[in-house]
Amino acid sequence: MAKVAPSILSSDFLNLGRDIRNLAVNGADYVHIDVMDGLFVPNISVGLPVVKAIRPATELVMDVHLMVERPIRYVERFCQAGADILTIHVESDSQENTLAALKRIKELGVRPAISLRPVTPAQAVLPFLPLCSLILVMTVEPGFGGQSFMQDMMPKLKTISQYIAQHNPECELEVDGGINVETARICRENGANVLVSGSTYFKSEDPAAYCRALRGE
Repeated sequence: MAKVAPSILSSDFLNLGRDIRNLAVNGADYVHIDVMDGLFVPNISVGLPVVKAIRPATELVMDVHLMVERPIRYVERFCQAGADILTIHVESDSQENTLAALKRIKELGVRPAISLRPVTPAQAVLPFLPLCSLILVMTVEPGFGGQSFMQDMMPKLKTISQYIAQHNPECELEVDGGINVETARICRENGANVLVSGSTYFKSEDPAAYCRALRGE
């Protein structure tokens, strides 16, 4: 059964503490936190102070997604701020630095993860897969919430699912972008077992029922 990771990018920031606490009440598994620097993606969002502030407010897994240039500069501080999973992008630095960043994340007791933009082919994960606890496949162009789901990413998702089965069966496969009840079903059918949902979760009239539906219950 899939896990649900609501993205706080779509939360009510005036009432962020309330929204964070309600995630557990509604049956979410992870808190997905999008960190953007305005360089790797054309938007700016939350950073280290917000991650650190959220940590005491929840016992859920904090799933921190760094959409930043050269994340090796920041991984240690995000681990110390309370991330349980720390995701960096394969496109954001050299392979050497990306491997070094993943190794450092793991040394600090945090689960290392790698993400791919829609344009990036599935095989780009292969050098990093042995180090990863999670692979994140973007089904929208990263940087903004509320975009439409890119169903043409499903062959890539399925291929990465096969790579995981062959090389690192304990690794989770996450999808982020345009997730709703119907697209969640499609993603689960292609191997995903963690589903990020932002605007649809926070606009739901019954978030607990919505989480159950995403899981396929």
